[in-house]
Parts: sequence; C-alpha cells; structure tokens
Amino acid sequence: MVVLNLRDDCVARAATNFRRGMTDKRFLELEITAWLGSKERKRQLAGEAYYDGAQDVLRRKRIALDDDGKVKVLDHLPNNRLVNNIYAKMVDQKTNYSFGRPFSFDTENKAYAAALSTVFGSRFQRTMHNIGEGAWIGGKSWVFPYYDQNGELAFQRFPADEVLPFWADADHTILDAAVHVYVVLEYDETEQTKDVVKVEVMHGGGVDCFVRRDDGTLEPDDFARSGPYITTTDPQTGKETSYNWERIPLVCFKSSHHEIPLLSRVKCLQDAYNNIISNFANQMEEDIHSTILVIKNYDGEDLGRLRANLATYGIIKVRSYEGSEGGVDTLQIEVNAENYKVLLSLLKDAIIENARGYDAKDDRMSGNPNQMNIQSMYSDIDLDANGIEMEFQASMEELLWFVNQHLANTGRGNFEGTEVKVIFDRDVLINETEVINNCKNSVGILSDETIVKMHPWVSDPEQELQRIKDEKEEAMADPYQAAFMKNRQNGGDGSGNPVTGQDGGDGDAQE
Repeated sequence: MVVLNLRDDCVARAATNFRRGMTDKRFLELEITAWLGSKERKRQLAGEAYYDGAQDVLRRKRIALDDDGKVKVLDHLPNNRLVNNIYAKMVDQKTNYSFGRPFSFDTENKAYAAALSTVFGSRFQRTMHNIGEGAWIGGKSWVFPYYDQNGELAFQRFPADEVLPFWADADHTILDAAVHVYVVLEYDETEQTKDVVKVEVMHGGGVDCFVRRDDGTLEPDDFARSGPYITTTDPQTGKETSYNWERIPLVCFKSSHHEIPLLSRVKCLQDAYNNIISNFANQMEEDIHSTILVIKNYDGEDLGRLRANLATYGIIKVRSYEGSEGGVDTLQIEVNAENYKVLLSLLKDAIIENARGYDAKDDRMSGNPNQMNIQSMYSDIDLDANGIEMEFQASMEELLWFVNQHLANTGRGNFEGTEVKVIFDRDVLINETEVINNCKNSVGILSDETIVKMHPWVSDPEQELQRIKDEKEEAMADPYQAAFMKNRQNGGDGSGNPVTGQDGGDGDAQE
C-alpha cells in the first residue's frame, strides 16, 4: 500500500474546508475531482480545442419556432459551419515571435556557458518552443526535469490541463506539491482498448503513483514505481541507490502573472467571425429563398410542398377564382456582400488587437517601410513578449537550479551563484538596409562587439568576432593582403585610389 507523504503545512492549509481527520488520499480524491470539472481547466481545454479547429461554430444548428412556440431544427436549410482560425494564427505568431529563434545565455563564465550549451541543446530548444506555445494556449506550461535511461538530464513538458498545483503563496511562486493527471490507452481482459487515468502525486518525499477509477477513488498503480525521484544502479554490484531533489522537480512557465489562456481574450470575437462567414455562405446557397413569392389563388399543396416543387420543376400552378385572377409576384432580396466584408474586416482587426498580435498586411508595410513604421506595427506584440519573457526568465532561474545540481553531482563544475541571463532573440521584421547603415555609422563610436551583435546578418556574434580576429591576424602576416583589406575598408580598388565606377582619363595616363 502506497502511503502519501505530502508536506503537513500544504495539507493543513488546503484541507481546512473539509472535515477534520480526512486522510491525505481522500483529500486528493476530492481535489482532483473538483479540478477536473473546474472553470480554469475548461478554459485550458477550450484553448487546445480552438487551436485544433474544434470551435463552437461546428455545433451550430439552423432553428426556428413551430406553431406551438417550441424550437425545432431546420435540417433542410443550408447550415455551413466555417472556421477561419485567426486565433491559432495569433498563437503561432506570438510563439514564433518570442521563441522561434534559439535562446542564448549571457555569462562571463565561459566554462558555465559551455556546460549549459551541452544541457540545453537543440532538443531543448524545440521543447522551449513547445513550452511557449503551451503557455499561450493554456495560460501556463510545466517542465519536469528527470534522468533518462542513459543517465542524462532531460526535460519533459506537461500541458496546463494535466497538472493540479498546490501553491504555498498567493503569487504562485512556491510549489508545495503537484498532481500530474494524464490518460493512457491500455488493453483490458477482452483485448479491447480503454482509457486509464494515471495520477502522479509529486511532493517533498518523492512521487506516488495511482490509478483513478470512474468513481473518483485512487488506487495504487501496480505498473508504476513510487518513491524517490532519482534511482541509480551500481553496474558492478547491481545495488540501487535512491535520491530526492531538495525541490519538487516541476517548474511553471506562465504567459503572464494572471495565467489566463489567450483564447479568453478573443473567444467571443472568433465565434462572431465564424458565425458571420457561415451566415454569408448560407445566404449564397439559399438561392430560392433570396426571392419572396406572393401567390394569388394558389391551387395546390402546402407551402412546403410548393417550395419543393418549385426547386425541382421551376413551375407554379395557379388559377382564377370568382373573378380574381391568379398570379405570382416576387419580392427580390439583395444580399449586400460589402456589409459582410466590412464586418469581417472589423472582427479580424479586433481579434488581432485583443490578441496583441500584428497584421503582416498592414498598410504601414506598403512600399519601403522605415524602421519606425515597423516598430509601430510590432508595438502590441512587444507588450506581451516583454511580459512572457520576464516570466520565462524567472522560471529559467528555477530550472537552472536543477541544472546546477546536475552539473555539480556529475563533476562538471560547481556553478551555484554564477550570474547568468537568458536572452530570448525575437524574430522581428527589420529594414536591413537601414540597420546596416546605422552599424556603419557607429564605427568608432561603439565597440566592434556591440556593432556585430546588432548586425542583421550575424547569427552567432562570438563566432563572427573570432572570424574578424583571424582575418586581422592573417592580414598582419601578409603585408599585401593588409594593404588590400585597408583599401577595401576605405572603398579603394587595391591601387590606393578610390573607386569611382567611371573610366577617367587619369587612369589611362597612369597606364
């Protein structure tokens, strides 16, 4: 029987709303059940669903009132359910803006920088991109550091809708315990697949693994291992040794302090956009309903059958009765496409503005935009980028604690207390010509390192500075090459004379 070992202060605070004497296990059962149906988790799941295109408009029905005033579904009418997923575009745009390019570490300790590059390789760069995407979709994302089968430190991402945290403070910065709930597919005795809900309770003493039954109760998981977070095996003796982190190995990466999914800002606007564009498609398909028929002395079936016959044969049978002549008049209904176009444009702009993104087709980008126009277009997305990067830098400090412990335990160096700053390189559209001219005009005013870092063609400043240094050393060894490089920097042609681009008489006289 697995016994929970949650910290007493966490359980004491959280269990004050329940009867005295409740066990830790029963407390968790109630908390998990309440959290699975909570509004916060529903918003997180909605963010995932809307990103995948499963939006409310797909459940839309055409309805009307019958003779008794009850709602009935009009199945015979066109019912387009169109999704123009501007919200997903905003998620991708904001994610790639802040995390589309590899991040770097700024530290004066070169050994520490080299050690960090081995831990945070290309694999983690991809994980960081997914963490940023999950933070926008769910309001936050979780990172679980663990040791893989090769004994190397690895990182796994948990989406927001899989983790129930127990915070020790109102600002959600200190984690007392956490519950990881996820679903796996297993085969039962009849070889039929079924969903099994797994529960991992992380606390100061390690992790306890359970299976959640349909009634909400927790039972120990016989196929998962409970205990300390780290277990090592001596290759010679085969003896296992277990260790625990001093902190709970789970780091929260938030999109903002409020931990609100991006969908909460734009859901009503996205739904309105989908409804308007679907209504327009319905109007275009309802060609027979675009004309109202005024029928005099109609001799035939009910109006429903009349519409069906009209759509099938295009003929209406009328008659004259007691001096009243039959006939059919029409009232034409014009569908003004410009009205739909204007409204859709307004909704699209509102979605982009509330999501704090940018429109790449903005009028400010026409022609040859200057850098001020580009910065103006990026002003809204910069607001959110500054906020999420501040949150991510604080979370990276927590994650670096585990990395520092790993480096110290594996004998790669003790870097505890070493100053390091995480730099997220944004993917910003720039006017390269203007920036390069600014770099050229800064020669002699700023250092070469600063200019190289600001140059748009340089992806690795350290490598570029080393190349410049190697070229200078090679030029010093060859006086002819040194004269050529000096003349090239001054705009010359190698003869000491400036290049004008024209054939002058002086050149022929010298020759």
